[in-house]
Parts: sequence; C-alpha cells; structure tokens
Amino acid sequence: MSFPTVIPHLLAGFGPTVGAIVIRARRARRRQPVPAHTVRLRLSTRLFWVPLLLVVASATVLGAALLAQFLGGSAVSLTAGQNLISTVGGPVAFFVSMLIAGPLSEEPGWRGTAYPRLRASLSRFQAGLLLGVVWAVWHLPLFFVPGTVQAGFGLFSWSGLLFSISVIPMALLTGYAYERAGVAASIAVHFGVNATMALLGVSSPMTLAFVVAVQVIVALALLTWQRERRVDSLGDVDPHPRRIVTNS
Repeated sequence: MSFPTVIPHLLAGFGPTVGAIVIRARRARRRQPVPAHTVRLRLSTRLFWVPLLLVVASATVLGAALLAQFLGGSAVSLTAGQNLISTVGGPVAFFVSMLIAGPLSEEPGWRGTAYPRLRASLSRFQAGLLLGVVWAVWHLPLFFVPGTVQAGFGLFSWSGLLFSISVIPMALLTGYAYERAGVAASIAVHFGVNATMALLGVSSPMTLAFVVAVQVIVALALLTWQRERRVDSLGDVDPHPRRIVTNS
C-alpha cells in the first residue's frame, strides 16, 4: 500500500470496470443487443431509490454494531473513523476515496455488466449468490497486501473469515439495488456499507458476525418483498394455467 507499489494495486481495483468496458466495446462492435435484464436509470421513477438504499445499507452496519454492543461486544465509537479521516486528509478526501475504492471501481463491472448476464438464466437470489462467491474470491489477494484492512484481519482468523462471508449478502443487497435503480443504486449501497464500517472501525468477529446476520435478513426480506410485489402485479392472471381436460 506504499508508493510505488500502491499504483498497480489501485489499478487492479478497477479490474471489474475495465472488464465491463472491454465487454461493452466488443458487443457494440458486433452490434449485439443489450442484455434483457440490464437496468437503465430513469431519473423520474428510479432516482429516489438511491438515497433510500444508501440509508438502508448504512443502517445494516450501524444496527449490527449496536446489537453487538448491547450483547457485550465492542462499543460503538467514531474514534477509528476520525483517525482515518485525518489520515487521508479530511472529510472530502475520505468521501472521494471511499467512493472510488470499491463502489466506482467495481460496480459497473459486477452489477452493471456481470449481473444482468447471470440473470438471463438465474433468479435474483441465484445470481446474487453466485456473484457473491466470485466477489469473495476476488477479494482474497487483499489478505496478502500489507496495509489493507483484510491483511489486518488475517486470512486465517475469525474476522477474515467473516469478512469473506459478508461479501455474499452484500452481493444480494447490491443486486437488489441494481434492479431497483441501476448502477447508481448499487454504488450507493456499496459506498454506504464500506463508509459506515470504516467510520465505526468494525473489526471484531462479533460485530462482523452481526453485520453478516443483519444483511442476510435484510437482503432476503427485500428479495422476498420484490417477488411478492411482482406476483401481486399479475393480478388475477395465472402465470401457470392448468390444462382443462374434457370428456369427449
């Protein structure tokens, strides 16, 4: 994480977005249609979801941290966040760094490009789960880069294990956000989780375990609600009509 080796490290973080650009350029050159499950941002109907999902994402981390504290875990404190903000050069630098490192560098690839292609043959839950596993594996090299949060956890530790597991419900949440309002919403969810964890200095296994549990519950609730709304929108139309057999 120190100069000059931090440069290829930061460039590698944009791997998903670079991959997205390459795939989209190839499809445009071949004049291939946009995947059916690609979500376009419509400002009039979708943009209000972005701040709402940002709050929900941050609340999953804050709520988990408060639950952990209530049950005897680490106390919620902004000391680690204040130290981080002063280290990176102030609130603006913190905001920009948290927005670029992760949300902007990854979401156009994971959710904006890979997710709609997976949805062509998988359900929302299946696509999110599969992409979450891939995403977790993609993070593994960070455990071997001195100076990263993951290296501080240690790969073979409870915190390291729980961090890797937490990527999966995060994929479900960002996938839900993408289907609601496109890449802007998935970026907001990714940013909300990362920034809140950084501000609270979440690192203890107990708090990370609660983050995983809360995000699993919230993600499954949102996905179930979305499915129920879709079924309700069908009205009285039976999507699987029974075949009527008559006697001749």
